[in-house]
Amino acid sequence: MTDQPTARRTVLQGAAVVGVAGVGLGVAGCAAKPKQPTGPVDLGAADEVPVGGAKLYRDQKVVVAQPTKGAYKGFSAVCTHQGCVVASIQNNVVTCPCHGSQFNALTGAVEQGPAPTPLPAVGVTVQNGKLVADS
Repeated sequence: MTDQPTARRTVLQGAAVVGVAGVGLGVAGCAAKPKQPTGPVDLGAADEVPVGGAKLYRDQKVVVAQPTKGAYKGFSAVCTHQGCVVASIQNNVVTCPCHGSQFNALTGAVEQGPAPTPLPAVGVTVQNGKLVADS
């Protein structure tokens, strides 16, 4: 067996492959988007959403607003910046914990970036006193 030093080119090529693979994994992890519900989802009692306000259903990835009594509007709770699920609603402002994007809870409109677009609409109906979100 001959003891030969490892060629510099071989070491550099190996490092480049590992570096590119690591970057790909980091980017994929950051950009992974939580999935929206794929069918009707029972959210609970309609009266849990305040009139003139909104409620976050984080596990179901839905925000439901009731701008006026009996009129419900639903929005995705997935931030349009990089796909994080929003974390809270205060004073009718929905906030994303990842990069600070803020949305109007009653309209889904962007109030503060970096999110580029509003929260997408999600159909919401009331069935037997319960809210049901469509996919």
